[in-house]
Amino acid sequence: MAKKSSQASGRRPRRDALRNREHILRVAKEAFTRDGANASLDEIASRAGVGAGTLYRHFPAREALVEAVYHAEVGKLAAAEREFAKTMRPVEALRAWMLLFVDYIATKQIIAPALNTLVGGTAKLYERSRAPISGAIVALVKRAIESGDVRKDLEPFDLLRALIGVSNVASGAGWQRSARRLVDILIAGSRPISHRRTR
Repeated sequence: MAKKSSQASGRRPRRDALRNREHILRVAKEAFTRDGANASLDEIASRAGVGAGTLYRHFPAREALVEAVYHAEVGKLAAAEREFAKTMRPVEALRAWMLLFVDYIATKQIIAPALNTLVGGTAKLYERSRAPISGAIVALVKRAIESGDVRKDLEPFDLLRALIGVSNVASGAGWQRSARRLVDILIAGSRPISHRRTR
């Protein structure tokens, strides 16, 4: 029994460390969204309820924290595709994921100045993110086509290009509202003609 207890206690710090890391990333995203990429790391640690030493143990430099926030956002998109597919109709899952993609673009824009300071640049970082994002949108559109909710010739990447385009041309914080409205416009325009006539 003592051995089992020792093993359990040995695993607990790893779970706690993972929870701490995930919580720090959530707080860091909020701080970057509110204050920009130069948000105070000490304030992030304080808001996360951990000591500065704990934060620096997980993320020894600002660049490491910013990069981890970016990877967490990409991971959230990939995980959301799987979760939405289980709990929503295909077209609803596609819409929910696209709204989440708007939030991802916003976070990426906010931390872009810090990402651009990474040694070696951002090319490899963005390259690694392409596969999970592409895989998610392709799977969502495929299910929506198979269900008959969207037209058969819908191109998944046209949806992403439209949202990215709005974020690139719009000025000020209002682009996110425009992008969210565009999600509904894109979903409506993706419906089969016969489906649109019967609604």
